[in-house]
Amino acid sequence: MSKQALLSPLVMGDLNLRNRVFMAPMTRSRADNPENAPYDIHVDYYQQRASAGLIITEGSQISKKAVGYINTPGIYSKAQVEGWKKVTEAVHEKGGHIFIQLWHVGRISHPDFHNGELPHAPSAINPNSKSYTPQGFKETVAPKEMTLEEIKQTIEDFKNGAKNAMEAGFDGVEIHSSNGYLLHQFFNNSSNQRNDQYGGSIENKARILFEVIDAIKEVMPENRIGLRLNPSLHGAFGMEADEETIPTFDYIVNKLNEYNLAYLHLSEPFTDVSDVAFLESNIAKRYRPMYKGTLIINSNFDQQSGNQVIEDGLADAVAFGKPFISNPDLPERFAQNASLADWDQETFYTPGEKGYTDYPSLEEAKVD
Repeated sequence: MSKQALLSPLVMGDLNLRNRVFMAPMTRSRADNPENAPYDIHVDYYQQRASAGLIITEGSQISKKAVGYINTPGIYSKAQVEGWKKVTEAVHEKGGHIFIQLWHVGRISHPDFHNGELPHAPSAINPNSKSYTPQGFKETVAPKEMTLEEIKQTIEDFKNGAKNAMEAGFDGVEIHSSNGYLLHQFFNNSSNQRNDQYGGSIENKARILFEVIDAIKEVMPENRIGLRLNPSLHGAFGMEADEETIPTFDYIVNKLNEYNLAYLHLSEPFTDVSDVAFLESNIAKRYRPMYKGTLIINSNFDQQSGNQVIEDGLADAVAFGKPFISNPDLPERFAQNASLADWDQETFYTPGEKGYTDYPSLEEAKVD
């Protein structure tokens, strides 16, 4: 068996991780209860995948105002904290490590989630997308432009989510500032047309992110805070990139070097942007020299390309999404160079165990 970069241990801050095969955050819509709290099915799902070097949970809303999808778990109530406690205990019991992703969807929501009130966003600009509500897909609406007080409250909600995460036993948190959700909306000119301290200049558009980090580090160690960015997102969630997009992320990544974070988690482009003159097609190559801390890369990697990106010195770990859905023991499959089981996309967001906890491990599949 050849030595693989993905399977080598990684020291991340004060954590000793068994490998560099990270589980990416994935919305799975299984918290189908009035509290939107994790329960037994989540315990099984995450424990099955505890051999990952690090599990990053599905996005978990930091407040009722942060929700934008059905049946997603939160991290703002007592019941949610208690539910997540069982998850973290189960993962730790197997020797794993787990961070929770703190989430606010901003304008990618619908009044149906907010008792008829408008979702919050940097500016009142409709993303012209669709929101999956309890009644099915509905067209998004123009959101409410956040007041300074509402921005302040949202920062406090991120801080409270982090505090709750620590109470629930998580090893750390990942701030979801990616994929067209609230914090990303502040970075982008197509979603942020404010003329106060949170809009206009690159520094102003990024301000809320650093205020969130500063608030969170008041309640937990700085080296247990991770962050996710998607610099070349274009054409999804109503996000349109422009000439300021990459300079904005260059500014953010450079400024992150002033912090002692657990990691920076970057996504390669979701779509082909090679013909978009002002966007970057190779995110790891651009930002590895720029960022001095632990760098995680994500999006459509497999075993071979994952090993290669680490060997090339362009990332410290790779986050895998869909392969972890159908291969709960993904690191072991890599170790044995085993074939991977296919996932069933029809069950990604449906309730219950099917397509969630019923994928067998390699050993279980051999027995069958």
